[in-house]
Amino acid sequence: MSVKKLFDLTGQVALITGGSRGLGLQMAEALGEMGAKLAITARKADELEAAKIHLEAMGYEVQTLVCDLSKFDQIPGLVDQVLARYKSIDILVNNAGATWGAKAEDYPDAAWHKVMDLNVSAPFFLSREVGKRCMIPNGRGSIIVTASVAGLKGTPPGMHTIAYNTSKAAAINFARTLASEWGHYGIRVNAICPGFFHSKLASGLIEKLGAELIDRSPLRRIGGDEDLKGAVVFLASDASRHITGQALVVDGGASII
Repeated sequence: MSVKKLFDLTGQVALITGGSRGLGLQMAEALGEMGAKLAITARKADELEAAKIHLEAMGYEVQTLVCDLSKFDQIPGLVDQVLARYKSIDILVNNAGATWGAKAEDYPDAAWHKVMDLNVSAPFFLSREVGKRCMIPNGRGSIIVTASVAGLKGTPPGMHTIAYNTSKAAAINFARTLASEWGHYGIRVNAICPGFFHSKLASGLIEKLGAELIDRSPLRRIGGDEDLKGAVVFLASDASRHITGQALVVDGGASII
């Protein structure tokens, strides 16, 4: 098989959570360019509509679905809607996430549960649903979890994101564990660990620490609008067909120093 063919996703269906903006939209663009049919979900209908217009203008087939994944009872219905249109799901990108900043000793219960529900529980429940209904019966599939370099370490002085860091560490081991359980079904599960990217989630910290973050990076840059595209296509496609249970760090080298 040619290398180009290994990366080809023509005819496959990709469900991307948190796909209306930021990293999720970037990954949707990449998967669409390689031929995948797209289903993107988010909480806000107006942002989804803007993303749909954007992606369709690029020539990609797109289904949009309003869903709050922290309300777990909405997950089966979300999958129902995708299957009603596309009949299957071949690629699942668990990208939707949340964060909250507070000192550990003052961390609100509600904030802890919000972060854990969206960053840990929702990806499991959605993966379970897609696995049982699509990937296991089909004997193939790729699940990608957007984790973070924050899941590989603690926090620098002045940052108070204990729930986020904990949830992203859980996301990495979720990918490893599900990969070990579902490999015999032909399903691969991997995590992407971005560093700082220009996104709504990280905008406050980037504004506060921008020059310092650049100085910490061997590549002397913050992640941009193209920098996750290769990683998600690689992990979604047959180009990585012998790779599972791994965490791919995409951070400009910041985590190595």
